[in-house]
Amino acid sequence: MLSTDCQTIAATALNTAVEVPFIRPTYLASDTTPTYEVIENVITYYDFIEEHYDNIILLQPTCPFRAEGLVDACIMRFLSTGGDSLCTVREVPHEYNPHWVFQTNENGFMKIATGDEAIITSRQLLPKAYARDGSVYIFKADNFRQKKSMYGKNIAQYVCENQWHVNIDSHKDWMKAEAIANVLASMN
Repeated sequence: MLSTDCQTIAATALNTAVEVPFIRPTYLASDTTPTYEVIENVITYYDFIEEHYDNIILLQPTCPFRAEGLVDACIMRFLSTGGDSLCTVREVPHEYNPHWVFQTNENGFMKIATGDEAIITSRQLLPKAYARDGSVYIFKADNFRQKKSMYGKNIAQYVCENQWHVNIDSHKDWMKAEAIANVLASMN
């Protein structure tokens, strides 16, 4: 199903197999609206009409390019792990690994962001670190209802290496997405 406040987007979606059961309220359609509130709105709607789902899959429109089969692969991984949730991730380059990232403490001195006392001195000894890439989120609906969290305690991951990845949060990201769309269009 598609959650949108835009009649034009809703009408376009209705020409596909995508369901648009309602138009999202305006107060849930600003740049600062937490995703959590939009999900809660959708779950509340389906609970009200007594359509209950075990799991929710969130595909954010800010990540428009997903590899073929990615969603199915994520579903299979999520189900096989028994986790509370799954999110797609990308490996963090070693120079941004949290074991090499510093924060300033209250005295103005640097401390390692992980809170560890010992600093890992060699790149080869760094544990792998991952960052959410925004492409796919899967989570248990009951966990969301009860704990108001998409993640829960046990978060599984699916590592993405999509060369066409972009998470649109800025004008620069939008420009990158347009460039990717042009490349992909020229390939077809």
